[in-house]
Amino acid sequence: MLTIKQITENTDAVLRGLEKKHFKNAKETIAQVLDFNNKRKANQTLLDKNLAEANSLSKSIGQLMKEGKREEAEAAKSRVAELKEANKELQANMEQAANDLQTLLYTIPNVPYDSVPEGVGADDNVVEKMGGMETELPKDALPHWELAKKYDLIDFDLGVKITGAGFPVYKGKGAQLQRALINFFLDEARKSGYTEIMPPTVVNAASGYGTGQLPDKEGQMYHCEVDDLYLIPTAEVPVTNIYRDVILDEKQLPVKNCAYTQCFRREAGSYGKDVRGLNRLHEFSKVELVRIDKPEHSKQSHQEMLDHVEGLLQKLELPYRILRLCGGDMSFTAALCFDFEVYSEAQKRWLEVSSVSNFDTYQANRLKCRYRTAEKKTELCHTLNGSALALPRIVAALLENNQTPEGIRIPKALVPYTGFEIID
Repeated sequence: MLTIKQITENTDAVLRGLEKKHFKNAKETIAQVLDFNNKRKANQTLLDKNLAEANSLSKSIGQLMKEGKREEAEAAKSRVAELKEANKELQANMEQAANDLQTLLYTIPNVPYDSVPEGVGADDNVVEKMGGMETELPKDALPHWELAKKYDLIDFDLGVKITGAGFPVYKGKGAQLQRALINFFLDEARKSGYTEIMPPTVVNAASGYGTGQLPDKEGQMYHCEVDDLYLIPTAEVPVTNIYRDVILDEKQLPVKNCAYTQCFRREAGSYGKDVRGLNRLHEFSKVELVRIDKPEHSKQSHQEMLDHVEGLLQKLELPYRILRLCGGDMSFTAALCFDFEVYSEAQKRWLEVSSVSNFDTYQANRLKCRYRTAEKKTELCHTLNGSALALPRIVAALLENNQTPEGIRIPKALVPYTGFEIID
């Protein structure tokens, strides 16, 4: 959430940023924010003035009575009562303006950094880097959903029977491959200094608001209405919320956490080739990296996270590219985001497997996540997160890109985790 200070001190810059993100009615919304803030301040100023006057009068009443100035004392009492009645209305007006302001601020996305490219959608993203080996497949190469059936790795129909579309059942070596990837990703994160967390996979509304999934992504989250809890779309939500209403010591930063969880997304409106097989699921496994850092170090933290994800894809021997997302394709909460995509040779398309984002102080302001400097000053932290990695499309690319006439080859880095070198 943007702070009032950011908006009032840099209104033009905020508007330019919101326009880069193609936020509709940016000018009108910011004007409303300023109006609510002015109302809140005006009522607060008058309330403070009245309270000071009432306090002064209350102190004088006793002295006036001692001096025999009964009429003046009674007049003072009457004025205090009058002020108290007026203050009730001022307090109500101030609270209403503050609530209206808070509600409106929740609807405003983060302002992108200057380094974010202009653009309205995925076609305007900038390719920063390409890497990995090109893949040569047999002429009769199959997409992963057919390979999964051929080698009895994943049963999509059984998932439909048990739950519905988008909830696959992993079997045999398919399940072993999933578990191998999870352990590989967690071990690599641990080697890079991340502390593993095992959080809940359902969260309360306060957690959703803390990281910005609510109210922006409410329609994409599974809601347990009886208990007012939400199934998490990513481990970012519970892990980042560990630091809600927390003041860290500067020496504790950067905080580096990782977590494996199941993730749940309704993906309302998804259809066509994008949802074939593992391309888009309602439930999937993911290992997430979360960092809490000082503002002056967050750029370095972001780069370290990018290097970590790239290293994973290199070890998995997958062709990949890194995209710098344009303003119109960035998430609601991000100030800067890079996507990692792997190439699916059998499908002849790029598949997104990670987004690595810097949120600046946007989430920290919602979370009230702060740190205390050496000078005992309290400042907002920067928060960052990235998938390292999301499994479904990694599995899809591994199956497709490593198919041979003998079977599906397992990358060397994964063999110690799978216990087998080929799926046949």
